Amino acid sequence: MLAQAWFLWRQQGPHFANDSARYLQYAAGIAERGYFEPGHNLRYVLYPLFQSLWLKLGLGWWGIVAGQMAIAGLATRALYAGVRRLTPGRPGAAALATLLFIAWPDIQVFNVFLLTESLFISLVALSFWAFTRMRRGSGRDWALLLLLLLLTALARPNGFLVGLAAGLAGLDALRRQRNRRAWRAALLLLVLAAPLLWQALNHQLETYYLMDTYQRGELIFRSELWKVQAATPLDMPPPGTGPVVRVLYFAAHNPVYLGKLMLGKLFVFISYLKPHYSLAHRALGVLVLWPAYWLAARATRLRSIWRPARMFLAGVFLLQAAIVMLTVDDWDVRFLAPVLSVVFVLASLKLMASLQGKEG
Repeated sequence: MLAQAWFLWRQQGPHFANDSARYLQYAAGIAERGYFEPGHNLRYVLYPLFQSLWLKLGLGWWGIVAGQMAIAGLATRALYAGVRRLTPGRPGAAALATLLFIAWPDIQVFNVFLLTESLFISLVALSFWAFTRMRRGSGRDWALLLLLLLLTALARPNGFLVGLAAGLAGLDALRRQRNRRAWRAALLLLVLAAPLLWQALNHQLETYYLMDTYQRGELIFRSELWKVQAATPLDMPPPGTGPVVRVLYFAAHNPVYLGKLMLGKLFVFISYLKPHYSLAHRALGVLVLWPAYWLAARATRLRSIWRPARMFLAGVFLLQAAIVMLTVDDWDVRFLAPVLSVVFVLASLKLMASLQGKEG
């Protein structure tokens, strides 16, 4: 709470940022008329709904931020509990991961912003906690996990990635069972659901103008500072095609250019060296995050840690990175901050395992 109070004091109260206006307008429509705006804003529906509760109570921006801070406190406690469940009798990794989650300035600051990131960051941590309960989960634990995954999917357009990571970890667990009936049944369900999944993906991409950002060579949305220039004219998809087909067409006809674009976005996403950052901000990323990435990657091979949890944590980060590579990054850490918790958890698990001689 001290860290959040410090950011609240530093920002001089609830912080109104670039996208705050549309969320608050949406929330006011829900609170006053029960009106849920269609289109692109519907992909963020959980946050305006959350805001509308506080507006309805007459508590305004301060109520919204107080709610975000309270949920962030629960998420912090859940993160600690989730890591402890993975390392019973060894609290070191849980303490370190929680300390990094609390102390990292680009995580806690979002709790005083009127943006979706606060809820999304907290829901990722809460989903991790609920996932760790699945090792010996009851029906109530399954219901809790599914509820949190649904809420996370409604928080942001890319929120589905947490549920997808959980699903991939579950599929891996089924594949490794001696009796593979459940594994084959799950594959059959995926095949049958493929048309629905295709429609869902098209729906998610429908309001994003990816071809425009591809043509402009943007690594950071609406930024001219870092760009990729095409050596030859780009072969653009014909009009009338769906969003997914457009991306596939562009990839097939401009593979080298798109490859450079995607690698550039990946560098921007993970490097913490964005052109807007101060020298101190960049140094913090290099000195802390870069070693954390290396430790986290090595943690995925820790056999002493429950494999589905390792799969889930790695999946959340890798899927977010893939989404950024296919779309475009933002000028700040709004896309990285929500998944830093999984990096800190994995890195802490590896570091403590190394110090305690438990590499296997």
